[in-house]
This record gives sequence, C-alpha cells and structure tokens, in this order.
Amino acid sequence: MDVEYTGRQTTITKKLKVQTEEGITAITKIVGTSGSVHVILSKDKYRMIAEVTVHTKHHKLVARCEATEMEVALHDALAKIEQQAIRHKKKFGTIKRHPKSDVKGGTTEVAAPAARKTATLKVATKTSVGRKAVPMLVHSFPSHSPLSEPHVVRSTDGVALRPMSLEEAVKEAAFRDRDVFVFRNHGGQAMVLYRKRDGKMELIEVP
Repeated sequence: MDVEYTGRQTTITKKLKVQTEEGITAITKIVGTSGSVHVILSKDKYRMIAEVTVHTKHHKLVARCEATEMEVALHDALAKIEQQAIRHKKKFGTIKRHPKSDVKGGTTEVAAPAARKTATLKVATKTSVGRKAVPMLVHSFPSHSPLSEPHVVRSTDGVALRPMSLEEAVKEAAFRDRDVFVFRNHGGQAMVLYRKRDGKMELIEVP
C-alpha cells in the first residue's frame, strides 16, 4: 500500500515510519495490498494525536487516537484499524450469495419442512414479455402453530352417589352408558370402572 504522511506541529521521525509500516503490514494481511494509507500526526499542547485512514477497494477505515506520547497514539490508531478490518472481513465473509432460480415454465415449489402445515397459493407470473402467465406455488407458514384448547365439561353422571358393589357398579355404568364410572364400595374404598377399546371393563382401585 502507498503510505502518505502529514505532520502538524510535529516531526515524523524514522521510528514512527517504521512503526507505521509494521502496523500496515499486519493490516494488509487482512484487507490486501491494494489501496492507500494516510497517516496524520499532530500535536496540540500536551496531546499527541494520530489519525490513520486506510482506503481499500471496498472499505474506508478511519481511526483517531490521543495520548501523551506519539508512539502510543499511533499504536492505538493502528490497532483500531486492524480491528475494523477484521470486523469488515467477517461481515463480508458471512454474506452468502444465492444463485437465481431459472424458471423456464411449469410449476416451481418452495421446499418446506414436513412437520409444518403450509398453505398453497397459486400466483400467476410472466417469464417474459408476450408470454403466457405461468402458475407458481407459494407456501406460506403460519406465524404461530394453532393449538386446540381443551374443552372441559363438568358432569356428575359418571359418579355414584351411594356405595354399591362391583356388580351394581357395572350395571349402573352400562345403564348410564358411561365409559368411565367412579363409585365407592360398601367399605368406603374409591374405585373406577374404565371401558377399554375391546369393550371389557377394567377396575382401578384408587389408593
């Protein structure tokens, strides 16, 4: 990179130039060698100010630092430029370019996960001027998955109000046409009759 120096109220020594070249060498490993660098070193009373500007093909990196010594200010400015270059490289490297889909006719479908339900909408598009519209399937996803709320109804038809034997409970459940019937035996033990899918009644003793 071409380096240009500007000194304001200060002298640019060989030591400062060597320090700048070392910092620029580290920066060029990140942004490349094409571009230019402008280093402005100035003195304002007791403040030493170093301003470094790096022009590359895609970016302009600028850093300005102050310190009581010029070497420290220049070091900090070059370090900031290097950090900026790293951030720009990471940001530029994360951009993924997707090839344009070549639609020559027919139906184009957007891939969707099988676990989600999609709504299909046909959209008429034109491939070029003068040609007929081509139907296209566009899948739209709901922002929130619909969840059915439980519907609970209170009922006392499945509960016996008096103690009864097992035989009486089976007959009562069949009479009330209940798949689940709760009762207490003559000893006060709570029990549940449950009709399984095969039609058999299962007795559950509640502890």
